[in-house]
Amino acid sequence: MSKETTSASKAAASGAAGLSLWEVMAADPTIGMDRTTLRLVISDQRRLSRALLYPWLRVLSRVTVTVIVVSRRVCPVRFSAHATMDRMCLWFLRRFVSPTAVTLLIRHFIVETNLLNFCVRNAGLPGGAAVDLRPVTLSELGNRAVIEHDLNVYRVLSALGNARLSTQLRGSDLDFSMLEVPEIDPEPGTRRLLNLDIQTALCLMNIPFAFCLTPGEYRRAVHSLRLDASLLSILAALTGDDTFLGWRTALPPVRVDSNIDVPETVYEHALICEYALARLCQRRDAAPYNEARPDRPELIESTV
Repeated sequence: MSKETTSASKAAASGAAGLSLWEVMAADPTIGMDRTTLRLVISDQRRLSRALLYPWLRVLSRVTVTVIVVSRRVCPVRFSAHATMDRMCLWFLRRFVSPTAVTLLIRHFIVETNLLNFCVRNAGLPGGAAVDLRPVTLSELGNRAVIEHDLNVYRVLSALGNARLSTQLRGSDLDFSMLEVPEIDPEPGTRRLLNLDIQTALCLMNIPFAFCLTPGEYRRAVHSLRLDASLLSILAALTGDDTFLGWRTALPPVRVDSNIDVPETVYEHALICEYALARLCQRRDAAPYNEARPDRPELIESTV
């Protein structure tokens, strides 16, 4: 081996040794996510609260929520406080959660709506099945947005369950017109007492969720996280792209269990949705044309 080759190898090794995991994550070409969003995710994970508070609050939240859920189930009185839950969460997000984390949270509502509408439109479902939950400000997260976000998944899957997807799907005929994410206002000018990361915030927010929802509502919300496998399977069927199937988790959608690490599962669920949206955008950009195609009622047949 020549001296030049040896020197080059040593220089490359030295350069690699100086790279941080964040630099590698930002440059990793295999991470199928919008690069601007990936930078937000990295910035959020580098917050001190993620290293110092999250490990402890994760355990505290899990224990507290378990006590609440068990107590609510054995209590003969059923009650819910949706409006109170909305007010508490908006106040908490404005005063204790960083604008970056708030941006990621609001963005998730939009991204999942985009994925659901892609399924609705390209499966030929009637326009009434479309989802319109697309908040762009903090205030728009009120008015049952969290509850409606979970219900929308059930509604779309139920509508698709009453129809049979055709196997003759052509990617060039797909409608990608609903994939854009509008500009988001996380209220960066609002004075915050803390700037928590999104994972720490989810641990704390899960506590009022468990208390303010009925046991059935909370179980339904938690189970909606397992429906990613169903959504990804539908995206794979519509596009003919098995890449979506590789992101399915090992959690089967037919097993109901609310005793899971909800904040961690929500975070992973949001990342899966980002991967799916980025993949659809890649297919859109690679298509011979980007015009929205007309409705294709032949994609489904009523089983009635």
